[in-house]
Amino acid sequence: MDYKDLANLIFPDAKEVSWYEEKYPKRNLPEGAQVVRYAPSPTGFVHIGGLYQSLIAKKLAKQTGGVFYVRIEDTDQKREIENGVEQILQALKDYDVSPDETVNADGSDLGNYGPYRQSKRKDIYQAYAKKLIEEGKAYPCFCTSEELEAIRGDQEKAKERTGYYGKWTKCRNMPVDMAYEKIQKGEPYIVRLKSPGNPDRKIKHKDVIKGGIDFPENDQDIVIIKSDGLPTYHFAHVIDDHLMGTTIVTRGDEWVASIPLHLQLFYVLGFKAPKYAHTAPMMKQEGDSKRKLSKRKDPEAAVSYYKEEGIPRQAVMEYLMNIANSNFEMWRKQNPDKSMDEFPFDLKRMGVSGALFDMVKMLDVSKNIISKYSAEEVYEAAYSWAKEYDSELADMLKDKAYSLKVMGIERKNQKPRKDIAKWSDMKDSIIYMYDDKFLNSNIVYEYQKITDKNEIQTIVKNYLENYYDEHDDKQTWFHKMKDLAEKMGYAREVKEYKANPEHYKGHVGDISTVIRVSLTGRSNTPDLYEIMQVLGKESITERMKRIV
Repeated sequence: MDYKDLANLIFPDAKEVSWYEEKYPKRNLPEGAQVVRYAPSPTGFVHIGGLYQSLIAKKLAKQTGGVFYVRIEDTDQKREIENGVEQILQALKDYDVSPDETVNADGSDLGNYGPYRQSKRKDIYQAYAKKLIEEGKAYPCFCTSEELEAIRGDQEKAKERTGYYGKWTKCRNMPVDMAYEKIQKGEPYIVRLKSPGNPDRKIKHKDVIKGGIDFPENDQDIVIIKSDGLPTYHFAHVIDDHLMGTTIVTRGDEWVASIPLHLQLFYVLGFKAPKYAHTAPMMKQEGDSKRKLSKRKDPEAAVSYYKEEGIPRQAVMEYLMNIANSNFEMWRKQNPDKSMDEFPFDLKRMGVSGALFDMVKMLDVSKNIISKYSAEEVYEAAYSWAKEYDSELADMLKDKAYSLKVMGIERKNQKPRKDIAKWSDMKDSIIYMYDDKFLNSNIVYEYQKITDKNEIQTIVKNYLENYYDEHDDKQTWFHKMKDLAEKMGYAREVKEYKANPEHYKGHVGDISTVIRVSLTGRSNTPDLYEIMQVLGKESITERMKRIV
């Protein structure tokens, strides 16, 4: 009885690995084309770090004429959440990082290298595990959880490394006939790698981002096939990256420590290893220190947060690109109208230490992007968001013709308004433009410098009766505002007031503030003339009569 007999007993139906090598031939791609994957597990909400990884992967593939694919790593089925795969696919679609190849929501595959769910590739992993057993490079292990716990306890007492290695590998050298007999009797088992590693030897690895790193070789006899017949992550991803033709693996640097094991698995299986690029984690400032962006503590860690808040897709992706390559910000300033697809992304420009994830900075990016939208684009995006997340705003926006006028305020200027960073800001930004909301609210008028009630009433009454004309152009309107200021004892120009403050009650800006607050309830708004043009005579008259 030999290893082949043992392998046939464990995997009687497994095909020869040559069958899979022929089924998944080497990709026919141009020189330098990168095949890059995003390989999430459907075990929780989609993390912003996952979107970041998928952006990097797609950018690398696209700019080299390669392939970006998504592989669902769902071998840990106990932790899989309901609709986990659908959430991943929807998030990628929402942020325009849809892959060239993937599993579809209906379970079918897009691409020739599927299945793209690891749980459906069980036969493939078993074929390669069978080959390793035949070659004496893997073996069945019958250790119970109690025995493994006892080994760990002995290691801790002896102050030695924990794990299944060296002298602690109880089943490693079990005679084939004994293992065969145990399996025939129905004893439960798993399959382990027979590691050829020696921790006294070093391997030198060159990471695309982090540069040269030295590691001791792996000597752990890790599990490669679990008791349910499914592979562990370590074993599965190596086979998949080989068969799917992955040329570079981009992933978080929490996986750096696994490099010796993964390179060893490629070596043992006879595969050429891809390059690795380990990205630094996203960090958050907390007081004087920084910590990793947390799924538990930080709502912005979830991709769904950005949709719920109404931050445009482009803003999220441009901010992530700025984290990935800090020179993107300057490129964007120099190329304000170009697609982000044209930015020459470079892995070697990625930082080695953690990048600070700054929501304030992201919202600044978002303000700039929204400021470039046309009124129609703002309306459509805000209304679409409101129908899902804010029924009051959606109701306000039903009158599209009027709402477009509101959205158009200060939008065609050389320096367009930048007061909206997300659609959830929209309602508060424009609610005063809607009479049914404004006239039925309890407004606290804060007039800034001019606080005397009689003075305020006199200014408003005077303006309404003697200076307001809905047909005035902007220059005429502002000239009349200066006339009113002069009549009321205020300087026509701010500089006049500053030169001789003792001669005036204030300046024209104080007068316009009274009109602004009377009409909007706010001292800080976009252009007052444009607001008045949209409100119209009837609304302006009714609002001002509330003051006088």
